[in-house]
Amino acid sequence: MYRYVFFDLDGTVTDSGTAITNSVRYALKKFGIDDPDPAVLRRFIGPPLVDSFMQFYGMSKENALLATSYYREFYPAGEMFNVTIYDGIVELLGDLRERGRVVVLATSKPEVYAKAIIERIGLKECFDMIAGATMDESRNKKHQVIAYALKSLGVADARDAVMIGDTAFDVTGARENGMDCIGVSFGFGTVEELREAGAIAVVDRAEEILEIV
Repeated sequence: MYRYVFFDLDGTVTDSGTAITNSVRYALKKFGIDDPDPAVLRRFIGPPLVDSFMQFYGMSKENALLATSYYREFYPAGEMFNVTIYDGIVELLGDLRERGRVVVLATSKPEVYAKAIIERIGLKECFDMIAGATMDESRNKKHQVIAYALKSLGVADARDAVMIGDTAFDVTGARENGMDCIGVSFGFGTVEELREAGAIAVVDRAEEILEIV
């Protein structure tokens, strides 16, 4: 039984694919890349932006930081609210809170953005804590965000906590902190990557999470 339940944001709580890929496309256009591969754009959902610009487009660290700044021109201007909540998530969060669980949002997205999105979509009261990345990139990896949340909450034993996420980044981030992770198949990762990374289970529907937790 887990006392603390951590949720990823993009691909787990919300379908934010269009918002993120549109913002990446805007940033790439600044570098003269006008027709990026949609499959590559989707790979930006989850990992830190700087890492993705370097990995997928061969950018230097300097250019990747610049591309991230362009992304952050477009994304917070309104695009970041172009999301929908996955079926069953609102009910799941409510059920967990009713059962006395501590519900945490742990995302690699900048914390200031995550808080604004959660408030806009009406889920602010569903979370006991919202933990995210810093704008200066000093805390941008999933394992760093999880560690920050665990420390802030005073969790003595990470085995009392579980991560819910849609990609291998969520699984490995949890495992690096001594936590289990439950994967969801309705996000942006694949069932195969979640299982290979070590997810203890992969569910197709949000309500299945409650049965495991």
